[in-house]
Amino acid sequence: MKRKSPKSKAPAAAPQKPHPLGPITLAIDIGGSGLKAMLLDAAGDPISDRVRIATPAVPTPVNVLKGLDKLAKELPKFDRVSAGFPGVIKQGSTWTAANLHPKWIGFPLAAELKKRWKRPVRVANDAAVQGYGAIQGKGVELMITLGTGMGSSLFVNGHLCPGLELGHHPWRSGTYEDHLGRRGLDRFGKKQWNKLLAIAIEQTAHTFNWDHLYIGGGNTKKITIALPKNAKIVSNKTGILGGVALWKDE
Repeated sequence: MKRKSPKSKAPAAAPQKPHPLGPITLAIDIGGSGLKAMLLDAAGDPISDRVRIATPAVPTPVNVLKGLDKLAKELPKFDRVSAGFPGVIKQGSTWTAANLHPKWIGFPLAAELKKRWKRPVRVANDAAVQGYGAIQGKGVELMITLGTGMGSSLFVNGHLCPGLELGHHPWRSGTYEDHLGRRGLDRFGKKQWNKLLAIAIEQTAHTFNWDHLYIGGGNTKKITIALPKNAKIVSNKTGILGGVALWKDE
């Protein structure tokens, strides 16, 4: 009887190598005037250009998500997503959105992005993400952002104190945001806005006793006052570069 030759086994598939710079994070920054995105490596360094489009004129969740889809398609593949949003975030949902649209209140942003892009997602307040990108991790550090509104985040030895919405705290004849956001800049003019900013900086120093203050946002280019020696203006890119910090417990 003729013996059957044993069947040759197919070669085992080579194990997939991890990305040499990975995991790759798609960091997005949702703002009142612009939507921005960039890819970051595991160390938080950029590995793509920053792409940007204007925030939709009617910034509902549906319209903003369409814009984010467009940005994501412009960039190579990514492993996970970090999103900065201008409002209070709890368990991945947006609780406030003063400078976007009321339909954002209670919107499950993290879950929606995960469903659309099939990647794990983490969401935080945009000023918190920018703070992570700017801080040194020592002492008390305050981040404020001057743009459509006024964002803020406070850190102690590198740890975020969540929920600080300083922009909506009562101040003078309204709130900090009323005076230092875009409405205040348009209402008071550049010279008076700078005077108010100087007063606000001094007030926050007395309130938080910060060791370092960082100021970001599109309207930093309007600043003409001399800042304290332990305060500085940071690039708008820090609003994206802090995205990897949302995964620091991984």
